[in-house]
Amino acid sequence: MTTQLKQPEMIQHMQFIDLKSQLELIRPQIDAAIKRVLDHGNFIMGPEVHALEKQLAEFCGVKHAISCANGTDALGLGLMAKNVGPGDAIFVPSFTFAATAEVVSWVGGTPVFIDSLEDTYNMDPKSLEQGIKQAQKLGLKHAGIIPVDLFGQPADYDAIQAIADEYNLWIMADGAQSFGASYKDRKVGNIGNIATTSFFPAKPLGCYGDGGAIFTNDDELSAIIKSLRVHGQGSDKYDNVRIGMNGRLDTIQAAILIEKLKIFPNELIARQKAADAYNAALKDIVKVPHVIDGATSAWAQYTLLLPEHMDRSKLIASLKEAGVPTMIYYVKPLHLQTAYKHYPTATGGSLPVCEGLSEQVLSLPMSGYVGGDSMHVSMLLRGIIC
Repeated sequence: MTTQLKQPEMIQHMQFIDLKSQLELIRPQIDAAIKRVLDHGNFIMGPEVHALEKQLAEFCGVKHAISCANGTDALGLGLMAKNVGPGDAIFVPSFTFAATAEVVSWVGGTPVFIDSLEDTYNMDPKSLEQGIKQAQKLGLKHAGIIPVDLFGQPADYDAIQAIADEYNLWIMADGAQSFGASYKDRKVGNIGNIATTSFFPAKPLGCYGDGGAIFTNDDELSAIIKSLRVHGQGSDKYDNVRIGMNGRLDTIQAAILIEKLKIFPNELIARQKAADAYNAALKDIVKVPHVIDGATSAWAQYTLLLPEHMDRSKLIASLKEAGVPTMIYYVKPLHLQTAYKHYPTATGGSLPVCEGLSEQVLSLPMSGYVGGDSMHVSMLLRGIIC
């Protein structure tokens, strides 16, 4: 039986991710930071880039932080540093953004798609084991795992690490959505052999353009990644010792991120308060996000699971009419998308959990500036559904 939807009252001028309020708060500092870069003129690899890298490493408690042009390049640089190539199987979740699998194809590897856990939306360790066995049947060399910390929460790294150890796999933790979160006293960035993140404007810590970073405690890997980031240069920029890319972060974006990092801890607290308000108000009518024991979430998105027979399109339309923007992450798992459907899956066929999730998830407005609007949205949603 389809749930009947009622018409809500109107909310004015709400944004899905409120970057305007953040800018209003720190506009003088941002303007001054940009002016400093314009004044010294070191627009590529300027002093702010190195200062940011030091601050990011300290924030995460990791030895090395290497900035780069975007989160996709961060993943690609990690794979290049690990010499991934043809015949190598890299295990990735299907329920995520395309970049995680895209980079595997870039370097000639084979993404093997893994199913998700319904309660956290993250990689299912049991499906991961299936995927490894499937790759063995196909004659692929199992090389590495890229768990994605979807919507802001770290994956179950203890379970994944146990599998990695059993099969001699490395882990590259994709923290594009989870920067600022933690897992059992380790911050995102200090998990796995390599970790990556994105500073796309909509991320928990975002710049005003593209940006990303790679993190590692491995001195050798750090040196290789720094070389790869600048065309594979050696001791001199015209002495290229490996095939690399142009993956540098602009100095202006680094300057902006330095200012945003100063207020980031308070924003994380505000995001948690907004998530708590959503959870308290909605837990009896929809399936709210579940954060595993020992972990925190950066709440890149607040994503709930609607009842199976609810008309999601009508709900979205009703919320839009009431002034509440929503998003669907993601409408189609990667293994069903045209560019990726020829790659193997853990089962050799369908991945039922993530296929079901794609039909039922809905993300509500979330940022460090949602404030009391989270309660208004919750009450509207209750009024529509109940």
